[in-house]
Amino acid sequence: MDQSLETEFTAFVAERGQALLRIAHALTGDRGRAEDLVQGALAKAYAKWPRIHGDAEAYVRRVIYNDRVSVWRRASRRPEVLAAEVPERPGHDLDVAERIAVREALLSLPARQRAVLVLRYLEDLSVEETAEALGCRPGTVASQTSRALAKLRETVGSDEHTWSMGGTR
Repeated sequence: MDQSLETEFTAFVAERGQALLRIAHALTGDRGRAEDLVQGALAKAYAKWPRIHGDAEAYVRRVIYNDRVSVWRRASRRPEVLAAEVPERPGHDLDVAERIAVREALLSLPARQRAVLVLRYLEDLSVEETAEALGCRPGTVASQTSRALAKLRETVGSDEHTWSMGGTR
């Protein structure tokens, strides 16, 4: 790769790396796994940088989603380990106890349901875009979203203020 493309790649990683890590952390629930996921996605992006550099973030996010989906498709039913820390992100007006309860409830969801919520509400993707990213049908996204939100409401409580997670495109 020529020097200018390498410089562009380095700048991309410096500028967008933390945002990519937050997404991966939301998908995995574990900082180490999230770092591994982002590192693998960036390695794939580096190899294809001359072709993708104009739309790199979309490519890297897609690799992150696909790699995470591949992991939970092949994984046996292993319990996930709770993360010790949560990455910084703009906060909602939830108090600390509510945030902890919501985080624990999210981590208790099956990987597919958590992935659907991350894509739909954190990434603000439509049902169709989420289905495409996860390689499933829109109906699956809708049913997984419904089940996940029902489980969260059951686990944390039914206060509508807590569950106003943004628009539903």
